[in-house]
Amino acid sequence: MSINRRKFIKIAGMSTILGIGGLSAVDKFRGKSQEALADVQSDIAGVFQTPEAITAKRWAMVVDMRKFDNPEIYKKCIDACHSIHNVPDMPRKKDEIKWIWTDTYEHTFPTMENEFIPEEIKEKPFLLLCNHCDNPPCVRVCPTKATFRRESDGIVMMDQHRCIGCRFCMAACPFGARSFNYTDPNPYIAKKDPTYPARTIGVVEKCTFCAERLVKGLMPACVEASDGALIFGDLDDPDSKVRKILVTHFNIRRKPELGTRPSVYYLIGGIDNA
Repeated sequence: MSINRRKFIKIAGMSTILGIGGLSAVDKFRGKSQEALADVQSDIAGVFQTPEAITAKRWAMVVDMRKFDNPEIYKKCIDACHSIHNVPDMPRKKDEIKWIWTDTYEHTFPTMENEFIPEEIKEKPFLLLCNHCDNPPCVRVCPTKATFRRESDGIVMMDQHRCIGCRFCMAACPFGARSFNYTDPNPYIAKKDPTYPARTIGVVEKCTFCAERLVKGLMPACVEASDGALIFGDLDDPDSKVRKILVTHFNIRRKPELGTRPSVYYLIGGIDNA
């Protein structure tokens, strides 16, 4: 990119003051800002629709924890996501980049913890990802709108070329769903997928519900790899599989008391998990 980040944030700040907003505001500027806009648009192709695109009014995911009954199913979901998005395998834990990961019930649902929860559930790893909230605090704090919620379908996007690395979004996210590239990730990508844009040191990244696949008519990679343990669909469609499952099965979301309204739901079985 021929325009540096400091200049770009100045441009973004000017557009906010003028009340123009969005990518169209950047387009008002000439010269180097035009090149910046082209880079932005090239990396968020999921925003633009194509004839073969899968669309929804409000995308949502159901994680059926009853079907996550062996380590292999977790690995298949994580590997499917990380491989197509060129997520690096960083040697140091503090540098870890994660789009999908696992954690304990205690950390996943801290306000739902009690001494009588079955040990089977307490000890089970839970699959986690960006919650694509209806009321995302990460979007409100981003000074450049590098993270934004698509009004068309509710996906919270992350434009890595527009990110200036301030990490406000990481501080605002109550789910720990964002990672920061403290070092150059490229040397730690075993096999690069050339179809997914590269990222650089100093930017934030996260799950985008595979927006780049939806626009091509494909389901999210983790869903395809999950053997039915992940269900993805339109929450606003009464006939969608997601909607039918949620209205017929008890489900929970992470930290509902915060009011972010996550779009990821969990089905949790008990001792009789059949």
